[in-house]
Amino acid sequence: MKLLAVSDLHFSLGQFDWLVQEAPRYDAVIIAGDLLDIAGHLDLDSQIVVVAKYLRTLGSRTRLLVCSGNHDGDERDAHQEYNARWLHRVRAEGLAVDGAGLDLGPLHVSVCPWWDGPASRAALHEFLRRERPADGRPWLWVHHAPPDGLGVSWTGTKHAGDASLVALIEELRPAYVFSGHIHNSPFRSGGAWAARCGTTWAFNAGRQLGSPPACIVFDPAGPSARWISQAGTEDLDLAAAPAAG
Repeated sequence: MKLLAVSDLHFSLGQFDWLVQEAPRYDAVIIAGDLLDIAGHLDLDSQIVVVAKYLRTLGSRTRLLVCSGNHDGDERDAHQEYNARWLHRVRAEGLAVDGAGLDLGPLHVSVCPWWDGPASRAALHEFLRRERPADGRPWLWVHHAPPDGLGVSWTGTKHAGDASLVALIEELRPAYVFSGHIHNSPFRSGGAWAARCGTTWAFNAGRQLGSPPACIVFDPAGPSARWISQAGTEDLDLAAAPAAG
């Protein structure tokens, strides 16, 4: 079983095109948030129409797991916090989005919505506490922001991850967390594309311009991970690698 993980495509159509071509080679594709680009030249409604079409195509070619990021919110809820309601309106056979929990081969996967304030953060924490697999199988979270204080949250000058996620990881102990959000982490001295938070492996492929996107190929049977980017290719044996931040 092999999974392909990317994040922060930010309406890069060349990167979406690459994903469509590559998707059939994998048992699942993860997009860890920020599909849209709030700073782009095209309005969000138009971006949503285009990206939704890509998601339907990808979902017809493999299992597709998509969480929202801070660029993806299109509606405010009763607490005046943004959420990506448009993701729930996309109908595709193999698509799992914010709030989904599913068994995928040997893994249990939880797809986490972006939290925009205290109410949505509390709802996310409650969701994950409910999701904890009772059978003890390895648990994988798709969560846009990486855990704070690790190489995967390093901007080059400071850590800018999610501090509340660290506490939740320590409480619930998932095996893997796939994130994005901090574009430069794998490309900066002191940063990383993979790091441990206790016994949990956290991943952030980073963002690069052009096509293909930076990506991670994950094999839970190893378990192993391969990072592929314009900086080169790195392989990691997750069972043998020492703990590192």
